[in-house]
Amino acid sequence: MERKAHELAWQECIEIIRDNVNPQSFKTWFEPIKPMKLSNKILTIQVPSQFFYEWLEEHYVQILHKTLKKVIGPNAKLEYSVIVENATSQHSEPFTINLPTGNSSKPVNNELGMPINMDSPIKNPFIIPGLRRMNIDSQLNPRYTFDNFVEGECNKLARNAGLAIAQKPGGTAFNPLMIFGGCGLGKTHLAHAIGNLIKQQHKQKVVVFVSAEKFINQFIDSARQGNNNQFVNFYQYLDVLIVDDVQFFSKKERTQEVFFQIFNHLHQNGKQIILTCDRAPKDLKNMDERLLSRFKWGLSADLSTPDFDTRVSILENKMYQDGITLHKDVVEYLAHNIDTNVRELEGALISLLAQGSLTRKHLDLNLAKQTVKNFVKNSTREISIDYIQKLVCDFYNIPVEAVKSKTRKREIVQARQIAMYFTKDLTKASLKNIGIFFGGRDHSTVIHACQTVNDLIETDKKFRQDVEEIEKRIKINTF
Repeated sequence: MERKAHELAWQECIEIIRDNVNPQSFKTWFEPIKPMKLSNKILTIQVPSQFFYEWLEEHYVQILHKTLKKVIGPNAKLEYSVIVENATSQHSEPFTINLPTGNSSKPVNNELGMPINMDSPIKNPFIIPGLRRMNIDSQLNPRYTFDNFVEGECNKLARNAGLAIAQKPGGTAFNPLMIFGGCGLGKTHLAHAIGNLIKQQHKQKVVVFVSAEKFINQFIDSARQGNNNQFVNFYQYLDVLIVDDVQFFSKKERTQEVFFQIFNHLHQNGKQIILTCDRAPKDLKNMDERLLSRFKWGLSADLSTPDFDTRVSILENKMYQDGITLHKDVVEYLAHNIDTNVRELEGALISLLAQGSLTRKHLDLNLAKQTVKNFVKNSTREISIDYIQKLVCDFYNIPVEAVKSKTRKREIVQARQIAMYFTKDLTKASLKNIGIFFGGRDHSTVIHACQTVNDLIETDKKFRQDVEEIEKRIKINTF
């Protein structure tokens, strides 16, 4: 079948444009265009949406203008036929608006001389009227901020990277930022916190948080309704894209393909991408290798289980926010026994407060022990080394770092030896691991410490009383 004049002209234009833009941009912004007619040196092309039209006018108007002049002649003009869905009907037929090209990203009048309403509803994944930047809801939870995200050794790298990104989104080496770790360790909280700080410091930035599950469902809906281009356009329009739980993209080949396209466009244009995952990128299965390689481009930051001190800080922070005061023994008991993740830790605190309120019981250690039984299978489980270190150092009023240091001060050496003694007696840690926990010492140091403590218990009354008191505190706060 013989090709028509408008198709031949546009094909010639396309060949020129293809040589002057990168392949990904060409695929995204020029392949979806359809030539409609050519009359009096005016070429009419159809584009999928008003947003698509805006983007072409803002980023590619010069190349379009020069290409048309070369192919059609010096007086060539371009008109757009923009598909706009009728918001009152889900299956409405599209209608077209012809727009002459200009130097502004804002449309001018249509054929009838009437102003075009840029706020007419355009479907997007979050069902938001219009695609004005100010109208796009970030989907961020304002309660998740850096102020209530407690820093510890378990999250320091990810937290500091997040703060750097918030200062200069898209302008750091941390793009993408992949935050990974087990359930309930604060991945989602941190991702929201980064987004909220970006919104606060860069009000003009368009930030969107979306779970991988919601992204998949949006993509399926757009495919069913024939709106794939509009779906892609929406996400490529963003300045900051935050996707939660990307492990759910596993085995979703078509979703991975479209996300790969969006990822590439954002990254190439200096936009920020933040991802969370329940495992390291290298451990993701059934994922496109091209996508996996891009996940590894920036920084992959691990969130590990918080240590004892961090768990205490998390509880204290939560208590401060809620205006609650608990005895130190209660807080430390919760922090010691709930050591799996932050979510369970905060859940135990809430449960304790509810128990006290409903039963009108005093929020003491006994009530805490009753509450903890609902969160752990056996509250008389193994004691952690960091907890023993903390109790011994609290007893002698010295910092935990001191017993891990190289100092030979008598009071520090004594505290270190007692902590080693209880660690060997009350945990399953090997002599080698105990030495590592106490500043990288060898197993012979641990053996010597335990022997010294045993000797002093038999010969030094004051020392024996100290050891008995420390043992009593360990057992009261644990069993």
